[in-house]
Amino acid sequence: MEPARDEPGEVLIVTGMSGAGRSTVANALEDLDWYVVDNLPPQMLRPLLELTELAGGAVPRVAVVVDVRGRTLFADLPEAMRSLQAGRQVRTVFLDASDAVLVRRFEAVRRPHPLQGEGTILDGIRRERDRLAPMREAADVVIDTSTLNVHQLSLRTVALFGEEGAARHTVTLMSFGFKYGLPPDVDLVADMRFLPNPFWSEDLRALTGEDPRVREYVLEQQGAAEFLDAYSAALRPVLEGYQRENKRHSVVAVGCTGGKHRSVVMTRELAARLADVPGVAVRVAHRDLGRE
Repeated sequence: MEPARDEPGEVLIVTGMSGAGRSTVANALEDLDWYVVDNLPPQMLRPLLELTELAGGAVPRVAVVVDVRGRTLFADLPEAMRSLQAGRQVRTVFLDASDAVLVRRFEAVRRPHPLQGEGTILDGIRRERDRLAPMREAADVVIDTSTLNVHQLSLRTVALFGEEGAARHTVTLMSFGFKYGLPPDVDLVADMRFLPNPFWSEDLRALTGEDPRVREYVLEQQGAAEFLDAYSAALRPVLEGYQRENKRHSVVAVGCTGGKHRSVVMTRELAARLADVPGVAVRVAHRDLGRE
């Protein structure tokens, strides 16, 4: 249902570190039918939104990419955002990554950092990080893209900002392998290494947790059903509380050694048990499935 003409639509400010994936997020938002404007001077935010209001419900969701490319104009962003708060749902997503990853990305494309000047890429990154610190602290959503490729970041954007009907909160249940490191932006972590590993069964080793034979093996292990019942019951009040606190998205990571067998099965089973939580959309992602 389109919003009425007197009901301002949703506004998303996309900002963050250069090289952290703003363009990828902007492209994914366009695919989700957001009206996206890139590199807009903050002073133009209000005129842009006034223009979209004239279109009534034709432009219900507007995403604006604002970053240090605006140079001195960028300094006016906090004040411009405060002026938009009344009567609008305004959120900010901040894209970040580690210094080492950002350096590698700039070196890969052979482009200077916008704040590099006569210094190094790292000098530019540090200047930008200092300048953006208040924006990062105030952001509604922070996405660390250090370990994400373009495809994974696009999927994360869909999980965060795609339509979910009446859902007020989206929880992503993500399987992963501990040997590949913890996902950087999770809210809760569950460890499935207390269950016997199907890897040590020659019949199951080459299969994954998507195979019914692996699923049966994992679920028949002592403690598996008890964990699923208890953990899903514990997550329900958490997800309900997130809604009350207006937290729009959370990530529950479910890990095993390689992210191939146990975590995949248990992630699917948890998703099934949480599918009926009121106001919550449940998504499943397998970060490391296929890596071994």
